[in-house]
Amino acid sequence: MLGGLYDPPVWPHLNSFFGAFKKNDACVNLESRYPEVMSIAPSLDDLEALARAAWEALPARFRALAGDVVFRIEDWPDAALLDELEIEDPYELSGLYQGVDLTQQSMLDPAPPTAMVFLYRRAILDEWIERGDVTLADLVSHVLVHEIGHHFGLSDEQMDALLEEAP
Repeated sequence: MLGGLYDPPVWPHLNSFFGAFKKNDACVNLESRYPEVMSIAPSLDDLEALARAAWEALPARFRALAGDVVFRIEDWPDAALLDELEIEDPYELSGLYQGVDLTQQSMLDPAPPTAMVFLYRRAILDEWIERGDVTLADLVSHVLVHEIGHHFGLSDEQMDALLEEAP
């Protein structure tokens, strides 16, 4: 366990953060800062710019608790990863957290591998087009925050519950 990180428990802070995210208070109108993203199919660099802006829009305390996380934007997950996760359709995976989550890290362990968040451009673009009710920036921000939630040790079900409980 991380010495003292969860004393006092971080859950109330995450709950209030997810509440702010649900209300879109933690996000800014990123497309107005990156209008070129809306004129052509967004590139890997465009999605990286949106992800970086979304990260910077998060509360400083949240970013500090997350520590060093590397973001990678790729078109697709590789075939070996899809096989490992038993996912047949690459459009079903828009993001992935890879690393040792904060609840499993110990000061006595050797240096853990670098925490990485992968965002998969083609799946994100497909969901954005299919949904039609969310901006690309908000969707990128949502996927990013979801994967960072895994970095904090939260399961999909726990994050869904936090979003449901948020005011």
